[in-house]
Amino acid sequence: MADIDYTGGNWGCAGRLKITDREKIPAGRYFDEDFFKLEAEHVWGHAWQMACRLEQIQNIGDWVDYEILGKSVIVIRTAEGVKAFHNHCRHRGVPLTDGPHGNCKTKGFICPFHGWRWNMNGESTFVYGKQMFSPELLEKDELALRPCRVETWGGCAFINFDDDATSYRNSIGPVLGRLEAHGMDNLRAEWWFGTVLPANWKIAMEAFMEGYHVMKTHPQLQHTVPMLYNTRYGMDTGGSGAPVNPELSAHENILAQFEHLKLLHSGMAGMVCAKELDIAGQLLDVVLPENPAEALPVWYHLVQEQITRRLRAKGEKVPDLNAVAVSDPVNAVEFLFPNYFLLPFFTGMSSYRIRPLGPESCLFEIWSLAPFAPGEEPAPPMRPTMLPYDSQDFPLIPRQDYSNIPLQQKGLHSKGFEFARLAKNVEGLISNYQRLIDAYIDGVPGEILARANNELGGNFDGKIVDLGLGGL
Repeated sequence: MADIDYTGGNWGCAGRLKITDREKIPAGRYFDEDFFKLEAEHVWGHAWQMACRLEQIQNIGDWVDYEILGKSVIVIRTAEGVKAFHNHCRHRGVPLTDGPHGNCKTKGFICPFHGWRWNMNGESTFVYGKQMFSPELLEKDELALRPCRVETWGGCAFINFDDDATSYRNSIGPVLGRLEAHGMDNLRAEWWFGTVLPANWKIAMEAFMEGYHVMKTHPQLQHTVPMLYNTRYGMDTGGSGAPVNPELSAHENILAQFEHLKLLHSGMAGMVCAKELDIAGQLLDVVLPENPAEALPVWYHLVQEQITRRLRAKGEKVPDLNAVAVSDPVNAVEFLFPNYFLLPFFTGMSSYRIRPLGPESCLFEIWSLAPFAPGEEPAPPMRPTMLPYDSQDFPLIPRQDYSNIPLQQKGLHSKGFEFARLAKNVEGLISNYQRLIDAYIDGVPGEILARANNELGGNFDGKIVDLGLGGL
């Protein structure tokens, strides 16, 4: 591939914040006003964004208002499928929605200013005092609500303000297929929490791009199965070796693993569902090889086989967990650029969405997702339960992460802290997505951005890689 001009963007005063060393991220990228404006225009104006979960718009006429940096989009279920429209009256620009969600099947959308109306397909149905306007201003195409790009995947609707952007699937790449194999389309939200963090949106996200922080931030996980984390981060073996404690018997290792599952369930819900934990708990006394390194994979294989069989017997549409672990392996965390995370384990997942509110403020939302048998699905949460970021009502794991994020934001302003310094073989995802942001700002063509974006799939705890962007 020919080298790409990596200096095409008009960075202005923020040019000093462009990444020039893959292992160093300039601190100003997390608080500089000029850089924030570049992101707002070039990233959020052109990247695919998760706008809502599809169970929020189950019925014809159901709509959700998605907002990002002063822009608003109506995502709506119509008889022809999911559509999206830019949320403004074609008369004087007033937003048409009167809340975060609703149903417009009967009344359509009515502007609160002068009463103009539109149906769910964005067609004008009423203009008050038509005779006062020039006929050319009232032509059908002139009055129709302006559509916004929308595509559906994984039980969600994704929007893009760029009409010429490549498709969502092409943009994100093969990781979508792997997540689909793990039953992403069949999950439903159990709950939805939100909080405002006093931190840049990227700081909030980067806490979930590596597991290197578990030892200190989540000590309960480290203490329960220390070898699981030490063999990955804390030893000189480069991460090799079985994640078992050789000083414990096979049965004791299994009990430790089960305790770890319990902590994941209580600390994050969707990562390990209660019904999965119950099944695993019934298998603690099965006969296993005496060698712990042999017993552990045998036990997990049995747990996954029983979860698959028992949940399918209840009518839940779940994958064969042992089969997809081989055919479509996924990471503990999967990042979908620019701001969406999925945390799969057995059949459920947690998901995170982070949206910027300002250079040093962001909205952080968490969903617990699980499979359900037909007719047993919970009522969809229509808006997040908003909590202070230090609320004890958050599950333990995000509560521990939230304790660090505001402190890090403060530390970035410290005199002499010029760069975040990355471990090139573990914190590579941070470098990789940050350099993709630079490529968006530089106006790199969409097909090339998509190829670079594809490299982020499966990059959790990964290496700094060549994104094919030329230069860096």
